[in-house]
Amino acid sequence: MSNIRIDGSALWADLMETARFGGTEKGGIRRLTLTEEDRQVRDWFAAACTRLGCVVTVDTLGNMFARRRGQDETLPPLTMGSHLDTQPTGGKFDGILGVLGGLAVLRALEESGHVTRHPIELINWTNEEGSRFSPPMMCSGAYAGAFTEQEVLDKHDRAGIRFGDALDAIGYRGERPCRATPVAAYFELHIEQGPILEVENRVIGAVTGVQGMRWYEVTIGGKDAHAGSTPMTLRSDALLAAATMIGAVSDIARAHAPQALGTVGLIENRPNSSNVVPSETFFTVDLRHPDDGIVALMEQELRARFKAIAETMGVTLAIRPIWDAPAVPFDPRCVAMVSDAAAEAGFESMKIVSGPGHDAAYMARVAPTAMIFVPCRDGLSHNESESITEAEAEAGANVLLGALLRADLAF
Repeated sequence: MSNIRIDGSALWADLMETARFGGTEKGGIRRLTLTEEDRQVRDWFAAACTRLGCVVTVDTLGNMFARRRGQDETLPPLTMGSHLDTQPTGGKFDGILGVLGGLAVLRALEESGHVTRHPIELINWTNEEGSRFSPPMMCSGAYAGAFTEQEVLDKHDRAGIRFGDALDAIGYRGERPCRATPVAAYFELHIEQGPILEVENRVIGAVTGVQGMRWYEVTIGGKDAHAGSTPMTLRSDALLAAATMIGAVSDIARAHAPQALGTVGLIENRPNSSNVVPSETFFTVDLRHPDDGIVALMEQELRARFKAIAETMGVTLAIRPIWDAPAVPFDPRCVAMVSDAAAEAGFESMKIVSGPGHDAAYMARVAPTAMIFVPCRDGLSHNESESITEAEAEAGANVLLGALLRADLAF
């Protein structure tokens, strides 16, 4: 197995080349799903896979599959992948490393002449980030049966654009049905998006699972009034109530330290005028913990605190759950393959739980699954300054290759 190696310089060149599609002045990427920039990188990806002799197909939600033939085409494919879309102020590596690392695996196999027993499919999942169409990971979720195709197609972004219309606009609504087919195993390479590997001085994380998470949309209703003539005691200030609730989100997470997380990342205020008391404030809440029971308890506390704040401050309250992703354990055999591949390649690894969600969490519902983490500088992600080294990218792709080859013999 160790005779086949990743071309690290070629992988790095791919990462830098694709960063042009949606590249920002600060060195990051703004490549929201189903935009023109997304179309450009998809076209690039399809062409690169085709040059390696793969057959590229696209399903009805835009998920892309690049298939390399195996010795026995009756066997279910070994799969790997991640996503090419980014946050509005995203970096060069979140998701992208998993797709282009998979491309590097296909290149290494092709250049070595090695043909696996199983066919191999490299997947680019649509809308992993959820920054334009919420919730995240919708299309791997639809593949795994968590959402219906119609539910996804009918989602709208904050500008009112329908997912299905945006998909048609970039020409990436395919004919392959978006539903799970038999899969031998799934591996996903990703940056950690946290500081643990860097602190522990480890190159590889063998990911044992993903923590549980729930998302909510909250709308606070007040009454707009003149800022210069409405006494403080007579105001129904939606933004002030929202600010108090946002503080409560942090308090709730800190009460379940050290593993609990609570985040408000999106806020909209109306009428958003400097001299008008706000009449409506909208914000999102993200709760996470490795224990689903703690996540449920955090939700109970959040609802109680928000209700009390709304009553005290004289505003209306609407809480809409939009995503519930239970904690996901990965397949122990696949996790062991990652650890063994790291050891064979000469890298120190450690077991780690993923804080962020990933497409692998949905794939674990339909196939044996594991993930490979590599460090990112200062644990920084969802940021234009997101950074890894060429050596770390190469190491992660080599472990992906090693795990895939082990799965080819084991499944």
